[in-house]
Amino acid sequence: MSSAETVIEMLRRHVREGARHIANQHLLIARLKQHSLPTEDAEALLVTFEQLQRQHEDHLARVEAEASSR
Repeated sequence: MSSAETVIEMLRRHVREGARHIANQHLLIARLKQHSLPTEDAEALLVTFEQLQRQHEDHLARVEAEASSR
């Protein structure tokens, strides 16, 4: 987090970055499948990315709700 970045901006950035990681992981899995390569590890990592993304989104929603109630 840069000194000019607020907590909400940081959380929004984390959500955006997480979405990019998930999209990239889907592409990687598709490429592996095209080449008949194993995908189990990549798919397990995707599950982890998706779980983390939900946590980031939930955290952002809580912080935004708290900020709007002030």
